[in-house]
Amino acid sequence: MTTTLFDKLGWRYATKKMDPSRPVPQEKVDQIVEAVRMAPTSSGTQPFRLFVVTNPEVREKIREAANGQTQITDGSHLLVFAAWDNYSEERIDDVVRHMEAERGKSETLSAYYERLKSLYLPRDAATNHAHAAHQAYIGLGFALAAAAELEVDSTPMEGFDPDKVDAILGLKEKGLHSVILLPLGYREEENDWLVNMKKVRKPRADFVTEVA
Repeated sequence: MTTTLFDKLGWRYATKKMDPSRPVPQEKVDQIVEAVRMAPTSSGTQPFRLFVVTNPEVREKIREAANGQTQITDGSHLLVFAAWDNYSEERIDDVVRHMEAERGKSETLSAYYERLKSLYLPRDAATNHAHAAHQAYIGLGFALAAAAELEVDSTPMEGFDPDKVDAILGLKEKGLHSVILLPLGYREEENDWLVNMKKVRKPRADFVTEVA
């Protein structure tokens, strides 16, 4: 019987204890990273960056900034999603230049992004950062699905001090602000209290509203 993505989504859970003796193969990490890179973002701007952290000392510092969550150091890789702190004319123009290099110049494309600048640039930085962070969460969703497909365990984390993580990775100097962490590894079944618990979600009738 063929295993589907939906089967793998049923298999995955927010792993509480990872096995430090089992590193995720680099080829699987590369596929998860590629899924994030290929994720859709608003107007194709990709207004976030992905940091793949394997350095043990850096991960230990991030763990301290994340309330001691052990998956950060017990897993073999830590993905840090960091969103732009603001939209700027230069950043949007960089998007246009890259698209023109790949697709060729287009008056329609140029006009579209000029319109985008007229909408984004007058907004305050907090509004623009929140918008960019939403795009990072789309990338997170793709990472979670790709990890499940590859049977790699993962645990999305918001329980950390973003300012401390920014300082550890030097993100402020890059115009970035950390928004979500995603450790990757393999579950240590004998020590994970959640592993054998039934997956619980709201029934479709309570979750989905059909508007015909």
